[in-house]
Amino acid sequence: MHAANLLLIVLATGLASQWLAWRIGLPAIVVLIAAGLVLGPGTGLVTLSLPQEELGELIGLGVAIILFEGGMDLKLAEFRRVGHGIGRLTIVGPPLAWLFGSLAAHYIGGLSWAVASVLGAILVVTGPTVILPLLRQARLNKESASLLKWEGIVNDPVGVLLAVLTFQYLTTSGGWESTLKGVGLAMAAAAFFGGLGGWCVGWLYRRGGVPEHLKAPILMVLVLVAYWASNLVQHEAGLLTVTLMGLVIGNMKLIELEALQRFKSHLTVVLLSVLFIVIPSQLQANQLSLLDGRIALFVLVVMLVVRPLTIALATIGAPMKHADKLLLGWIAPRGIVAAATAGIFGPALVASGYPDAALLLPVTFAVIIATVLAHGLTIGRVARRLGLAAASDNGLLIVGATPWSCALGAALKKQGVDVLIVDGAYHRLRQARMNGTPVYYGEILSDHAEHTLEAQHLSHLLCATENEFYNALVCKAQGRRFGHHRTFQLATDQTSGVELKRLTMQQRGHFAFDAAATFGMLRDRMEAGWTAQSTKLTKNHGWSELAARLGEQGKDWLLLGGVAPSGAFRLYSKEQHFKLDAGWTVLFFAPLAASVSKHDAEAVAPTAKTGAVAPD
Repeated sequence: MHAANLLLIVLATGLASQWLAWRIGLPAIVVLIAAGLVLGPGTGLVTLSLPQEELGELIGLGVAIILFEGGMDLKLAEFRRVGHGIGRLTIVGPPLAWLFGSLAAHYIGGLSWAVASVLGAILVVTGPTVILPLLRQARLNKESASLLKWEGIVNDPVGVLLAVLTFQYLTTSGGWESTLKGVGLAMAAAAFFGGLGGWCVGWLYRRGGVPEHLKAPILMVLVLVAYWASNLVQHEAGLLTVTLMGLVIGNMKLIELEALQRFKSHLTVVLLSVLFIVIPSQLQANQLSLLDGRIALFVLVVMLVVRPLTIALATIGAPMKHADKLLLGWIAPRGIVAAATAGIFGPALVASGYPDAALLLPVTFAVIIATVLAHGLTIGRVARRLGLAAASDNGLLIVGATPWSCALGAALKKQGVDVLIVDGAYHRLRQARMNGTPVYYGEILSDHAEHTLEAQHLSHLLCATENEFYNALVCKAQGRRFGHHRTFQLATDQTSGVELKRLTMQQRGHFAFDAAATFGMLRDRMEAGWTAQSTKLTKNHGWSELAARLGEQGKDWLLLGGVAPSGAFRLYSKEQHFKLDAGWTVLFFAPLAASVSKHDAEAVAPTAKTGAVAPD
């Protein structure tokens, strides 16, 4: 098959697998590996004629970019909050995991000591490419998420380096002296190319030494150069280098940091799609047939004994919550780095005289599939049982404490919808606190809010301050977190009368409620006696009856949103489709005289069969 056609098949299959995994709610890595097995051993459609060494080098370049992107996500502010736990997981944990994993591989998996030692080192890694999506899926609190994220990103290069040094010890005559020298060279290379090199790149970018359109592409090339140069100093030291480089650049507070991270995250998605198709596609059917009951038992021991024992010993006496220790003892999915490393060292060990190393790659894939499935499907349930995660994301984060937003928060709270009001002025939060509405005192765009504001249980954002441009800024900044379709702001002033002079959709959030619902309009109506009210829709009386009773929508009253019978909350916007069915509770803003009594609520609802759509 032509290279261009092969590349197209891999890219299309990889991204289609990512989309399918999102639709059915499975971890993406599971669908990707299944697709790779179908295209490779299953059908033989994807076969690469590259020598194993060259293929390993190309895979290494992709893994380097993935780990660099992960390093950029590591914030020192998180380390200052949970550093006691991170230190135990990244310094004490890896040697213990290596020891216990090696023992299990030898005595239970039946592998020789040499191969068992390399496999134990490979399985030290927990995989940021798997951990980070799981954290978003599970809605963990900040502290628990930080512990898992730091462990996954930092331990990846550590595990690879352990595997490299073990391999060198087994295949060279230098003994421990050569191994210790390798550790020193790896740390020196990482400090020079990753630490100093990353700082120099940030210094250059900060002073305008590179034009904006070249910053992201040049950074990608510099990451690969640093990876290559470090590997020249010490084999596989490049992964440690790029992780440190990402950590340094990610904490330099560069103005263009968000754009750089966005570029790298998009590239990472593509690389993951390719790598998790290519690597399993290279497995042979005879390799898969080597997996037997002993290997299955080994996988179970890795999950149920090695990991819990490692965490229990590594965190003895650490000032960590018991619930966090229990969660860490269970959650340890392996990812692309483990697969790539096994793909490199398996054939190399076989060539060095260790025939059972042919099991290295298939066993690693068995661990990857088992851990990703088990941990990916249970992390949310386990975390909620331990009190470390939100039960669901169903609620509203309101930026700007005003009499109107406090009234909205109180109305939602009565309907059982979670609400959090954020404001940088403490006195403005007084009314919300009196209403019993949860508040956060501080700037929503600050580092403090980024690392401490617990909003994983909230699904919608409403920016309701007087400054419409600040509202737009917050919506754009928080759009990726909530989803742009769930990010709203109050309408902008229309006094200019010219659409082209107003903020475009790409520069703001969706206008909440109505195009006339500006800050000034809501404030004036509030002072005139309007209130946030609710009424439940029934089968017999519908939307048309409610609209007829309240008058002209947008003038006599405003539709704010609704709560479905399931309890799901939706904020209304004319810019989005909004359907109301029987059983929904409608939230609206109207004069007090328009309030519907509890008895009359039965007379207000859309038809049951067709529902109703709020008029535009």
